[in-house]
Amino acid sequence: MNTDIRRGGAREHAREVVLAAVRGLVLSLAVLPFGVAFLVLTLLSLAFVPLGIGLVTTPWVLTGVRALADTRRRLAEEWCGIRIRSVYRPLPADANPWSRTFGMLRDPQTWRDVLWLPVDITAGFFTALLPVVVLLYPVQGLLLPAGLWRAYVPGGGGTYHYAFVPVSGQASAFGAAALGAVLGAVTWRYAPSLLGVHFRLARAVLGSPHGELAERVRVLTETRRDAVDTSAAELRRIERDLHDGAQARLVAMGMDLGTIEMLLDKDPAKAKELVAQARRSSVEALAELRELVRGIHPPVLAERGLGDAVRALVLRLPLATEVNVELDGRADAPVESAAYFAVSEVLTNAVKHSGADRIWVDLHHSEGMLRISVTDNGKGGAVIGAGSGLRGVERRLGTFDGVLAVSSPAGGPTMVTMEIPCALS
Repeated sequence: MNTDIRRGGAREHAREVVLAAVRGLVLSLAVLPFGVAFLVLTLLSLAFVPLGIGLVTTPWVLTGVRALADTRRRLAEEWCGIRIRSVYRPLPADANPWSRTFGMLRDPQTWRDVLWLPVDITAGFFTALLPVVVLLYPVQGLLLPAGLWRAYVPGGGGTYHYAFVPVSGQASAFGAAALGAVLGAVTWRYAPSLLGVHFRLARAVLGSPHGELAERVRVLTETRRDAVDTSAAELRRIERDLHDGAQARLVAMGMDLGTIEMLLDKDPAKAKELVAQARRSSVEALAELRELVRGIHPPVLAERGLGDAVRALVLRLPLATEVNVELDGRADAPVESAAYFAVSEVLTNAVKHSGADRIWVDLHHSEGMLRISVTDNGKGGAVIGAGSGLRGVERRLGTFDGVLAVSSPAGGPTMVTMEIPCALS
């Protein structure tokens, strides 16, 4: 398992290095033309506002700037997990050109977008190239002993400096190659994270000081709505299960008892047969009620805690599963319940879709976080998408400010990590 994970991790890291370089190159090629064009259009449009022409053009130009900034925000989150928050003031749909122009110009977020343009086409251009530079610069050093140094020192005279190493001959070229190897080893490790420098620069300019509060309000609103919807759906499920299951059996059992009462003197043998049938119905109704209660809140979870509840859960799985629990106490009952059903959903997904033959579950608590990881050695390819079970898990954890992360490269392994802020009693 450890060897497979290390190999998968090495392949994933190599893919991230190349992907970061390609993304940085694409960004750098797009930064200058789009940034310069929108900066020039913005300045011209603002200059023409006193003439009246700018009243018509400014909203269109600023909308384009906003779209460009929103694209960078989206790429920052998708590529590097960096969230750049923004708060745009709403504009009336029927606003006239005057109101629309000055409404946008009075919006502080608009000016942050405009200020970001010159920053993006200067410092942003070079930071976007960082992953490409740190990937190619060591390669240049490694190629110097192969004769590349002569291209920098025509005729063998003069000196070419590779970093701090002066290269004037074959021996010094080998010294530069050694430095290139060291730089390559270092940059290979950190190259994927260098793309984040570009997006952190964008966040420093584009980010709203009130964006975090607005984002918090949005998340709370969504999680509250999800919690209400989930509770309503759960109540409907319980009602349906009671109506179609235990209630139907209890009604049938009542009818059998009425028949038994009438047959007790006339046909004792038939009455005895119906008594046995009523007893079986009562056993089945009790089993359904217990299963229903287990679906609402498993008794083992209430009695023994999250660790033992997960151990009991994996006993019913058809795959070999290892559980490691390091919990010094118990979380609040709602947190334990959310974590239990989240683990149950992830395990169900792994059994149904992963094609794995082994699963590992780890639960521990540190730094005020309950951390749970579920790893399988299946085919990979799991994503958090609309309609997937993982999306439901994400919503369930979001009610408690929890987060869900999925690492599932093609070919596996798949690791689903869940974190819930909580304290243990």
